Amino acid sequence: MKRVLFLTNFPSPYRVHFFDELGKYLDVTVLHSDRVEDITHRNAQWFEAGQGGFHPVQLKQTAKIRDEFLCMDVISWLNKEFDAIVIGGYSSPTAILAMAWLRLRRIPFYMEVDGGLVRQESKWKFLVKKTLVSMADRWLSTGFFTTRYLVHYGAKEDRVQNYPFSSLYEKDILEAALCPEEKGALRRELGLPEKHVVLAIGQFIHRKGFDVLLHAAKSLPKDVGIYIVGGEATEEYRKLREELGLQDNVHFLGFQKKERLAEFYKAADLFVLPTREDIWGLVINEALAYGLPAITTDRCVAGLELIEDGVNGYVVPVENADALAEKINAVLSDDLQRMGEASLRKIRPYTLENMAKTHAEIFESGR
Repeated sequence: MKRVLFLTNFPSPYRVHFFDELGKYLDVTVLHSDRVEDITHRNAQWFEAGQGGFHPVQLKQTAKIRDEFLCMDVISWLNKEFDAIVIGGYSSPTAILAMAWLRLRRIPFYMEVDGGLVRQESKWKFLVKKTLVSMADRWLSTGFFTTRYLVHYGAKEDRVQNYPFSSLYEKDILEAALCPEEKGALRRELGLPEKHVVLAIGQFIHRKGFDVLLHAAKSLPKDVGIYIVGGEATEEYRKLREELGLQDNVHFLGFQKKERLAEFYKAADLFVLPTREDIWGLVINEALAYGLPAITTDRCVAGLELIEDGVNGYVVPVENADALAEKINAVLSDDLQRMGEASLRKIRPYTLENMAKTHAEIFESGR
């Protein structure tokens, strides 16, 4: 069995599940530079333990540089014998140290990124990114837009391999979209009184763009309920809701456990992620897996990869509340079940099983 080493930051649930799946094909060791207790922006209940399919290693944190950890003992692991080495990302101090060491020793390695969006930046920033990205020998990409990003910063396109990025097991994807009667029953159980339910999930931080969603809600009928789930609403958002007169149909809900969150997904008509930037956005995968049409912005890689305008949702310009409101109204007046079925067809290949199988095939072939 081939031995593979991954360097990543912290044990997020979707990565833990992926490594467990990959461990069915390969001998997998995973180095973490961050500890769970370092991740203050996540609810402690978000983290999950693995099932023993891989070997997790917590690196010793030597220093902290701009809120990121440098772990010098990564070098001792890079000196061991592995058939493949994968560096997750390229910008953390530990990743940069690892890549420099591997280049110095002429040891080939893969660079894996979850997504990427080319942005306007100074020539200096571009050159730094290009220097770091081009250090790898091969690259693992989540799709067309991520590949375009990697090539922009120096990757060789013929050495980029795509994989289906996901947090979903095959069993997590619904067999069919729920009918209106099923959704109605769920809404009564959850106490959701509105005719239509629009769901958004995430933390109340500027990047997620929930303020744009609130401004869009001004143009929606009052029988459309907006439910923002997943974090504690800040005073800024509560005041904005009040100023816009949206107290009756815009609801802020805190962190929900996975089983409870699934009920909200099933009860909703539409999922919205009004993000200012998400290099992927796994909540889009999750929404499609529950048979929901989805709307997000042109700064969300998952949306660019997985949403087809008018088929299973829409991609709208970032920070455009009018366009967002227009497309919410368009979806809610469309055939929701048809769009939901289109979402299910799109998301079926994006599973942890396929993600692990694709990686294993790449490593076995040495591509």
